[in-house]
Amino acid sequence: MNVVIIDYQAGNVTSVQRALASLGVESCITPDPNVVRAADRVIFPGVGAAASCMANLRSTGLDQALHDVVNAGTPVLGICVGMQLLFSHSDEDGGVECLNILPGTVKRFQPTDQQLKVPHMGWNPVTFSEGESLQTETVLTPYYFVHSFYCSPTDESLTVARSEHGIEFCAGVRRDNLVAMQFHPEKSGPAGLRLLQRFVEGT
Repeated sequence: MNVVIIDYQAGNVTSVQRALASLGVESCITPDPNVVRAADRVIFPGVGAAASCMANLRSTGLDQALHDVVNAGTPVLGICVGMQLLFSHSDEDGGVECLNILPGTVKRFQPTDQQLKVPHMGWNPVTFSEGESLQTETVLTPYYFVHSFYCSPTDESLTVARSEHGIEFCAGVRRDNLVAMQFHPEKSGPAGLRLLQRFVEGT
């Protein structure tokens, strides 16, 4: 199994690799678009700002590689910013055109309750849609989030996980071979590890 983690200078790639290693899964961290295209499984993580992340993807050709693997049917998992960049547009940094693989916009939290902080950081319960294959828990389980922006898909049927921070927001999407989560499974303890294992095993 050739599991590839995309390196586009957006942080947290080594924590994803360590999480996979704890499951006995070998993986490769790479900035090479051709290595990405040859993968059996692709993980697209990220921490950072949309504009600089998209600039890095475009300068290396990884933007096109992501389109290619999605179109080829390769299983792809986006994490956090790696989820947000899959959409058409982000309101971050004054407005950024993203990968446009999924229709929708990335919006900033605007909490009216002063007790609700932005960025949203910490553990939050996630509700998965019935039948979502990456759901590993039989009870409502918290996962770890760090984000100021959330995804708003044009097609609501893409949403397969939800959470709340002042408003209910999309915490996960799926379209065929492409799945993405706003939370960090690699930082979410045993439940997050089980989710990663399910992705790698293709269940």
